[in-house]
Amino acid sequence: QVQLVESGGGSVQAGGSLRLSCAASGLMSSTYCMGWFRQPPGKEREGVTIIGSNGITTYADSVKGRFTISQDKAKNSLYLQMNSLAPEDTAMYYCAARTFLCSGTLTRAEFRYWGQGTQVTVSS
Repeated sequence: QVQLVESGGGSVQAGGSLRLSCAASGLMSSTYCMGWFRQPPGKEREGVTIIGSNGITTYADSVKGRFTISQDKAKNSLYLQMNSLAPEDTAMYYCAARTFLCSGTLTRAEFRYWGQGTQVTVSS
């Protein structure tokens, strides 16, 4: 059974930084794609960034240069370093995974496994 558990969310002022973590278990595949999605209040869930088991990454234009995705395979963990946060980054952030490589697109429907989310609130 695949389980994804996010942590690291919180409240920060604009310009601040946060680092999200996702602990993965049960993902019994050496080939995978993991990523971060977010759902702002009253809006649809959108893709933020993804990384494959081959290390290839994709970012949404809105976060390029500010957010960095990384993984620690030994710890079965995924991270999202968020810098220069802005109020429009306020959202519930979700970790997602699937057992095949990333396609290069941030398509929510392609991910089977999801965490419960961690809230990020950025105040101006």
